Amino acid sequence: MKMSTKGRYAVMAMIDIGQSDGDRPVSLAEIAERQDISQEYLEQLFGKLRRAGLVTSARGPGGGYQLAKPPMEIQMSEIILAVDEPLRVTRCEGDAVEGCVRGERCCAHDLWASLGRQMMYFLESVSLDDVVNKRNLALAASIKQAKERAPAMMAVR
Repeated sequence: MKMSTKGRYAVMAMIDIGQSDGDRPVSLAEIAERQDISQEYLEQLFGKLRRAGLVTSARGPGGGYQLAKPPMEIQMSEIILAVDEPLRVTRCEGDAVEGCVRGERCCAHDLWASLGRQMMYFLESVSLDDVVNKRNLALAASIKQAKERAPAMMAVR
């Protein structure tokens, strides 16, 4: 899996805000100190998170950022995609083959592409609230997938 610092830091910062009491904005200086992330880097990320509708900002003394919607309505995949961070497990872009072996699909391309899709499905099934409250993420994701597949499985019979 290939995910740059942008995706990891955006997730860490959003968890940090999710752990706050929510009644006041959280400054980037506070997040930077707690998470050991450059404040300048956070400013870039939070511009993207704000444009994606995941956070709101308040200016002036006591200003900072708050979640734009309840944590249970924010999926981890949204955070990663908001900072332009697609997950890649192949050398090529999506189903393209330009970066694979000599312009052709490598022998493991379909395997890695499928793994990348499964990771996105997992991240789509995990909310910020799940992470903040330290729920068993693997169990929660498998239960959600089972519930979603149940109607399709019943139709096959």
